[in-house]
Amino acid sequence: MRIHITINEVKRTMRDYLPLCLFALLPLLASCSKDDDFDDSIFDTNIAAIDDKEATAPFDKWLYDNFVVPYNTEIQYRFNFPASNLSFQLSPADYKKSQLLAHYIKYLFYDVYTLYGGDDFMKKYGPRIFHFIGSAAYSPTTGTETLGYASAGVKITLINVNNMKLWTPESEYNSSDMELLNKDQFHTMHHEFSHILHQTKSYPVSFGQVTPGSYDPITWQERDSVLSHSLGYLTQYGSSASYEDFVETLSCTITDTDCRWMYTIIDACSNGGLKNGDKEQVYTLIDSLEIGGVDEPGKPWNKFSIYEESVVSSETGDEVKRYVPSFHINDAKIKYAEKGEATPTYTKVADFTSFRDYLNWAEGKATEEIGGMNAILKKIDIATKWYTTNWGLHLYEIRREVRKRQDNINEYTRNNVVIYDLK
Repeated sequence: MRIHITINEVKRTMRDYLPLCLFALLPLLASCSKDDDFDDSIFDTNIAAIDDKEATAPFDKWLYDNFVVPYNTEIQYRFNFPASNLSFQLSPADYKKSQLLAHYIKYLFYDVYTLYGGDDFMKKYGPRIFHFIGSAAYSPTTGTETLGYASAGVKITLINVNNMKLWTPESEYNSSDMELLNKDQFHTMHHEFSHILHQTKSYPVSFGQVTPGSYDPITWQERDSVLSHSLGYLTQYGSSASYEDFVETLSCTITDTDCRWMYTIIDACSNGGLKNGDKEQVYTLIDSLEIGGVDEPGKPWNKFSIYEESVVSSETGDEVKRYVPSFHINDAKIKYAEKGEATPTYTKVADFTSFRDYLNWAEGKATEEIGGMNAILKKIDIATKWYTTNWGLHLYEIRREVRKRQDNINEYTRNNVVIYDLK
């Protein structure tokens, strides 16, 4: 039998019976006092934190001592199916690589923020759960790869753990291995942790006002790096929303390599993004990032060409032109092919054997619109000041410490990391 009741009847029922309910609860509320004796817990308090009979006991004990005790943080390296994203086909993380990643999270992430934020900083603000996923996560609808995600400022899921190299004394890490680790895991960690920080203390409204008209939450993935940088974003994903832009600015500042930064600057300046007077600020940024050998002839950013790209728009039929650095030509062609559009034509505009000469050329192409390098400079300035004012942290100092530890990763691993086999 289906029972029907009107809203007015519900209100009347609640009004009539609520006093009786409260009256019935009064004895219960009054029955507890600080002098009452409590019985033993209904739970078994003798269960050990670590089950020594488990095949993973040695690693579990290390995690307990290094994450649970000091930070109340759990490393979920076993595949947690209910907590995974069911939109993707995912697989468990490799046991030995999970151990290595856990060590690196402590050395390159927790220990860094503890060093500069104080002993209590990560105890208060650090993530409470890290969840490891072994495989990559590709979206069949957008064609994008998800590198990780966070849940309610509590849990960070790290994806593609099995893609990292397993360090051995015979196969130590090189710069390419470290760059891959940054791309797949540590950029994500700093990105998601920055979300936790700005959700605790809001980022300035002025940040989103630098490029307010070009955020695109729907089709941001269709923008390539040249366009994204030219619009004033450090990454494609950053152009999806101001809050993603903010944390990408922080994460890129910490984890991007020298070459990646220099390529970003060149992209951002090429299409009218370098205002008169910005050149000195560009060099100040380069010095702050501690990018070495800016004027060395052998550096890739001191030997490249600028091409004019011309393509007919599939939507309007109009010819669209822009400048593209030579180190992006192949990627640009692939991007157009993936979209099923005509291959652009490329006409060489200039060759450069000096980054300084390039900046002189780019400055002459400045437009009145705020975008490109000018916007990036403004955003970095806002983000770094927020970082210091609200948290007492210096963004470039964090970058310097992370890079120093990354350079020392082989010695640290050799002397401090034990990888356990399953018992």
